[in-house]
Amino acid sequence: MDRVSISDGIPINIPNSLTVLRILLVPVFVGLLVYEHYDHALLVLIIAAITDGLDGAIARMANQQTRIGAYLDPLADKLLLMSSFLTLAILHLVPVWAVIMVVSRDVILLSGTLLARLTESSIDITPTALGKGTTLVQFVYITMVVLMTTGYVQDHTIQPVLGLMATLTVASGTHYLYRGIKSLNYQD
Repeated sequence: MDRVSISDGIPINIPNSLTVLRILLVPVFVGLLVYEHYDHALLVLIIAAITDGLDGAIARMANQQTRIGAYLDPLADKLLLMSSFLTLAILHLVPVWAVIMVVSRDVILLSGTLLARLTESSIDITPTALGKGTTLVQFVYITMVVLMTTGYVQDHTIQPVLGLMATLTVASGTHYLYRGIKSLNYQD
């Protein structure tokens, strides 16, 4: 038995289950941050990171890639990142300008994706290496901030990562915007 389906359309397999688990961990992570259980929040973040790595690898190795998985995986990443940045900003652990930068980039990406879907255009919305690298550095930054709250990392070691994250966030947002505009102009 390769796959079990619910409602004849949503494939339930190990990769998709791991992605759903990651989505369910988001409110747990936020709650642990809010109540200052930083060690436990760090553990949840590590579990989320492991499931993020495993879901795609298992999907490829076991030939269990699904359309819903392709949508849920980046959604899970965005939910975790946005929730993390917003919560940590409210707790005064990350600068507000960094949150605005990260959220703005994702609004640009989401707007472009929606525009592509609504216009039924052939805009390439696949993630780029720069975009994936940016997401990775954003996760590293969040992890370092949580590590700082537990005393494992000093504040001065986070600043270079914040600078790199800001640079990559602007660069990837600009790159995605350029790709989208170029694709729209090419289709006209």
